[in-house]
Amino acid sequence: MAGGSAGVGVLAGQRPGVRTAARVGRRVALPRRQAVADGERVGDELLVTARPLTLALRALPAGGVRRSLLALTRVRAAGWLTFPPLAALWDVGGLWLLYRTGLFAQTAHRPALHLLVHFHVLAAGTLFAFAVCGLDPVRRRWSAALRGGTLLVAGAAHGVLAKTLYAAPPPGLDVAVADLRIGARVMYYGGDLVALATAVVVGAGWYAARGRALRAATRRRGEAFDPRNIPHCAQNIG
Repeated sequence: MAGGSAGVGVLAGQRPGVRTAARVGRRVALPRRQAVADGERVGDELLVTARPLTLALRALPAGGVRRSLLALTRVRAAGWLTFPPLAALWDVGGLWLLYRTGLFAQTAHRPALHLLVHFHVLAAGTLFAFAVCGLDPVRRRWSAALRGGTLLVAGAAHGVLAKTLYAAPPPGLDVAVADLRIGARVMYYGGDLVALATAVVVGAGWYAARGRALRAATRRRGEAFDPRNIPHCAQNIG
C-alpha cells in the first residue's frame, strides 16, 4: 500500500555516535521520506498498469526465451504468489512487522538489513499491485470480487497502521511529534489515493470483462436464432 515504505530510508545516512545530528536529520527527513515512498508506490502502480509481462511476451521473438517466460507464468507457484490475500499479507503484514517492532530501528545501524528491508517493501508492493490489478496473464486469474475485497481489507489495515504511527513512533526511535504526525498523514492519505487508483483499475477491468462476455453471449444468441441455422427455414429462404 502507498506510503508503506515511508520510513525505510529515513535513517540511511545516520552515523552511530552522532545522536544530535541524527535526530535533527530524522526530524527533517521523515515527512520528505514519506512523500518519496508514496511516489515509489505510484511508480509500482504505473509499472503494473503498463502490463510489462504482456509487453515482454509480445516483443520477444519466438524462441527459447519467450517460451521460458511463458512457462514461468503457467507454473503453480506463480498462481499462488499472485493470490491477492497472500500478496496483501506480504505487503501490509510486512509493514506492520517493520513499524510496530524494533526492526525499523535496527536498520539504522545495519546497512545490509536496511537494503534487505527496502527491497522487500518495494517487491511486496509491486507484487500486491500486480495481484490486485490482475492485468497480466498468469496461471490463474482471480475474480474481481476477491481482488476488490482484498484491496478493501488491505487498505483498512494500512490506514490503521498509519493511525498507530500518528500516535506513537516505531519502537526504538526518537522522532519529533510534529514530524511524526506529518509523516503519518502522508502515509494515510497517500495510501488512500493509491488504493483509489487501484480500485479504478480493478473496476475498469471488471467492466471490460463483463462487456466482452455480454457481447459474446449476444453473438451466440443471435447465431442460435438465425433462421439460416434452422433447416426448414433455410430451405424456405433458399
